[in-house]
Amino acid sequence: MRIAVIGAAGRMGKNLIQATVESEGVSLGAAILKPGSSLIGADAGEIAGVGKLGVAAVGSIEECVDDFDVLIDFTSPALSIANAAVCAEHAKAVVVGTTGLNDAEKAQLQTFAEKTAIVFAPNMSVGVNLTLKLLAMAAEILGDDYDVEIVEAHHRHKVDSPSGTALRMGEVVAEALGRDLKECAVYGREGQIGPRTQKEIGFETIRAGDVVGDHSVWFATEGERIEITHKASSRMTFAKGAVRAASWLADKQTGLFDMQDVLNLK
Repeated sequence: MRIAVIGAAGRMGKNLIQATVESEGVSLGAAILKPGSSLIGADAGEIAGVGKLGVAAVGSIEECVDDFDVLIDFTSPALSIANAAVCAEHAKAVVVGTTGLNDAEKAQLQTFAEKTAIVFAPNMSVGVNLTLKLLAMAAEILGDDYDVEIVEAHHRHKVDSPSGTALRMGEVVAEALGRDLKECAVYGREGQIGPRTQKEIGFETIRAGDVVGDHSVWFATEGERIEITHKASSRMTFAKGAVRAASWLADKQTGLFDMQDVLNLK
């Protein structure tokens, strides 16, 4: 599998290139930068600090569409949709790790998946996806007697809130409890709001420093509290998961999948 990495000069892009180099069965086919970047033409391996790879960085996906089999995209919602459209047109697989997509954009991915294979997940970490499985099990067993609160922390530069991972955790718990997250979610609390309702799912957000990503889900009732927590200390965990997803797509022609499919957790 030849992998293309978009945003190759960014923090995540560099990790994706390194993870590709360190993984078996895949190679770096293309590296894409912002149009007009001063690094266009530079060796992608040298940009990522992993040594010369013989892959020159380009300024658009259209310039390298024949050089890869699967695109890994951790950019922005609008750009990810545009890139997925190009990939669908050329029957190239896609791994989308971008967060903050709205319902309409998610529906567009579903449409593109009729023409190509896509893995879309708000968090590519193997550990986080195992955590999602544990959350579903916990919610099913504990039921409505336990209050649910989700606390997440990320670095100061993160632009969406709550994180896509926190929202996915909320969706998993709500589904296990037979609730609609759009109806029961409470995002932050301030002032004289009264006691919490029994079925609400609360979200608390922290943005500070260089926190890579911490997520903790509380199940609390009178007399006890259970916390299921995942902490990421390096973006490499997301990069390795994304490359694993790209490899998994090797024999897939069409369809929209997530990391639960990749890890056989369903």
